[in-house]
Amino acid sequence: MYSIQEWLSAVAAGLFALHVLQKLFFPYFWKDVTFLWKIITYGIKLELCKLTSKVVTLVDMFVEQAHRIPDKAFLIYEGVVHTYRDIDERSNRVANVFLKQGTLKKGDCVVLLMNNEPDFVSVWFGLTKVGCAVAFLNTNIKSKSLLHCFNCCGAKTLVVGADLIACLEDILPSLREDNIDVWVMKRENGGCTQVQTLLDQIDCASDRPVPASLRAATSLKTPILYIFTSGTTGLPKAAVITHLQTLKAAAGFWAFGGREDDVVYIPLPLYHSAASMIGIGGTLQLGATCILKKKFSASKFWSDCRKYDVTIFQYIGELCRYLCNQPKAEGERAHKVRMGVGNGLRPDVWRDFHARFGEVRMCELYGSTEGNLCFMNHVGKLGVVGRSNFFYKLLFKYDLVKYDMVREEPVKDARGFCQRVKKGETGLLLSKVSATSPFFGYAGSKQLTERRLLRNVFSSGDAYFNTGDLMAEDKEDFICFKDRVGDTFRWKGENVATTEVTETLGLVGFIQEANVYGVEVPGQEGRAGMAAVIVRLGHEFDGKALFEHVVTDLPAYARPVFIRIQEFIEITGTFKQQKFQLVQSGFDPSTISEPLYVVDYVQKSYVPLTDNVYQSILAGEQKL
Repeated sequence: MYSIQEWLSAVAAGLFALHVLQKLFFPYFWKDVTFLWKIITYGIKLELCKLTSKVVTLVDMFVEQAHRIPDKAFLIYEGVVHTYRDIDERSNRVANVFLKQGTLKKGDCVVLLMNNEPDFVSVWFGLTKVGCAVAFLNTNIKSKSLLHCFNCCGAKTLVVGADLIACLEDILPSLREDNIDVWVMKRENGGCTQVQTLLDQIDCASDRPVPASLRAATSLKTPILYIFTSGTTGLPKAAVITHLQTLKAAAGFWAFGGREDDVVYIPLPLYHSAASMIGIGGTLQLGATCILKKKFSASKFWSDCRKYDVTIFQYIGELCRYLCNQPKAEGERAHKVRMGVGNGLRPDVWRDFHARFGEVRMCELYGSTEGNLCFMNHVGKLGVVGRSNFFYKLLFKYDLVKYDMVREEPVKDARGFCQRVKKGETGLLLSKVSATSPFFGYAGSKQLTERRLLRNVFSSGDAYFNTGDLMAEDKEDFICFKDRVGDTFRWKGENVATTEVTETLGLVGFIQEANVYGVEVPGQEGRAGMAAVIVRLGHEFDGKALFEHVVTDLPAYARPVFIRIQEFIEITGTFKQQKFQLVQSGFDPSTISEPLYVVDYVQKSYVPLTDNVYQSILAGEQKL
């Protein structure tokens, strides 16, 4: 018989062995379990809402927090503190103004065109309390697109910031002809008679709550927001956002480990889903505090973080690169930031950010405003957008399928169905449309909605949301973003991923930023690689050094053929690089005023692209 001591020793040895095996073969086990448990429990809450028809909306959550922690700072804007009670009462005033006017009723849609400021949130929540859906407009919208946006969501009311009304002067008569009420967030001063001023009326209105029945929802699938997404061409599309999507997005910070004592820094535009749904929604879900910036400033970022004791910041696109490009200063690691949440962080920037500013946990996530699938990199592995596993795949049905770059369509088998890629291979990401993962599409256009769907993918009658993104999933179930379908191009019979080339160029010492795209060359198949680059301050373009670098690190087909030197690279309001105009302008030196270079394998350098060289390329005399 074994003694108790021997039994305890055996149990301890067994537990230790299991621990070692888990670390060796399942290193992410506990992180996966913890994260999955959060996802499942939150999902169960949402499902119970469906069954009981007792939907707790985002604004319901805010009102609860305003009652629970009324005097806690909710928004801090330009140094001014706005508590949960302040925003609740001001949104009540907004609601009472529109109720008194009697022009809005439950279910109506109101368009909101404002820059970042506390009243953006107050107007948003106030209109929601009346039972209205709100459409967020990109503040860079052109006047010719505005009427289209009203037609999409059926709105008859516009609330516009005082600093943006000048942009609409040329179309105000058209808005009035269409019986659209225009409210401006300013005080009465005897100015334009075609608009109504809102601030004086808000100040005079009651701050008493309006009946909760006005905002009550019986279904999670009721539309509550319209967020306009813009493609490279065409008019903006109104993505339908339901209560279900806002509640899922609001859980993002919490799922990553956010706490009530966190201070969240939001430098992104509120008209974008990242700032509004994840940022504001996530802040109020935690009961935390938000530092709201009118615009992102790389030079003020860290001083703001130190001033307000920021612990979480939001990023998107190239934001982190701009921080890394700032001149180095003392005390850059003297901050309390522990977590960054966002998407579009390239691996090279990720490394630079950590090396310079400390081991801030970067929480990459993947998803589109209108999409029905989200990935979250909950383990913080560098360079990946998310992590999956067996159980996650049971809950969220997605697949990576083979994609033909020439035909620009998925590869089909003999039966006409899509073909899944193998582990590690790049494929088009598709997400199954189902009751648990619905796709709500775009307002005002069934045709646009249908275009984002692929039907009969693996069996007759099924439907999948086409993300338009090329992804890969490795043997450890980490998911990597490779490229947008429209950005990837073919050259010399091979597929060129712009993200890979951009990251490689980012390692060149004199290049501050690069934007890679493909341009058509007469007489050549496919598109030749071209990179618009910014040269670092105090450096000069070195064609020989660049040639050596790309020849060493890139295969022949992926090496940029043309280089375009720019003083700045155009970006969207959400810090994503603009490519469309660059692609359209091509590589003609007679129409481009900026310096152009072309690869020269004889001189082993990138040499100036002159008119004579350009003509020789068109004549097929120049090797590319």
